[in-house]
Amino acid sequence: MGIDIAAQISSAHRAPEKTKELAQNAAGAGIEVIIAAAGGAAHLAGVIAAHTSLPVIGVPVDIPPLQGWDSLVSMVQMPKGVPVATVAVGKAGALNSVILCAQILALKYPSIGAKLEKLKTRMARDVAFKLESVLEALAEDAG
Repeated sequence: MGIDIAAQISSAHRAPEKTKELAQNAAGAGIEVIIAAAGGAAHLAGVIAAHTSLPVIGVPVDIPPLQGWDSLVSMVQMPKGVPVATVAVGKAGALNSVILCAQILALKYPSIGAKLEKLKTRMARDVAFKLESVLEALAEDAG
């Protein structure tokens, strides 16, 4: 969608000072939305949200032994005043985090909004195609 990204790897538990520094310096570096993916205790998004006023989107990673349920619960249990927008566990959540980021940025950048509309139109067309395929298969089975 033409969105510039800056990728970092950090840890709320193993590199807390780095995480704090990244969060505190993000806005000054031109970052407008932060996506934080984490597994297990998954405190990364919350720690980042505690150190910035930028929107933070948390992606629970589906790692063993609980397949992301622990990550999800960690992210949605944020205390009052420290919001983290949390998406689905795993790959679907990762994709949804990018779409949610684009929706936030589209409020400021109309070109991103136009690309989002094209994406949503394509997704609707794909659903219609899947419905046609199912109906055709049912008709073949009935005939």
